[in-house]
Amino acid sequence: MGIDLAQAVRQNFSVEAKDIRTYAPLQLAYVGDAIYEIIIRTLVLEKKNVQVTYLHKAATHYVNAAAQKDLYNAISEELTEEEMGYFKRGRNAKSYTVAKHASVTDYRIATGFEALCGFLYLTGQNERLLSLVKLGIERLESPKTAETSDEAGVTEE
Repeated sequence: MGIDLAQAVRQNFSVEAKDIRTYAPLQLAYVGDAIYEIIIRTLVLEKKNVQVTYLHKAATHYVNAAAQKDLYNAISEELTEEEMGYFKRGRNAKSYTVAKHASVTDYRIATGFEALCGFLYLTGQNERLLSLVKLGIERLESPKTAETSDEAGVTEE
């Protein structure tokens, strides 16, 4: 079993874990956004040996509201009732900002997905988080969409 990064942070900085239910949905999305981006950046870095500019371009293919909405749609049927509850809390949260290049609907679904990622990360369910992200990427890059994934960027070189 791998390291529980959230728990390691708490231990190293002497911070007690809070009850996950006390976090506001946008707080979960805040940390979920960061952990999802770390997963994608790590994946892109390990699969590509290119300049950072190209790594950034490859990562942004997956780290944007539309892509996160698509990834959520690819995994939604696999979510447990509890996971779906955290997704819905994030999706329905009243945010006063919207990404420049995203529709309100895409942004809300992406926020829900980020809240789900935050929930899984903060509760130490890293294996589950990784398996859902992997499943989503695999489903999005299935043979019917392979021609678009080459320009996107997570294919091996």
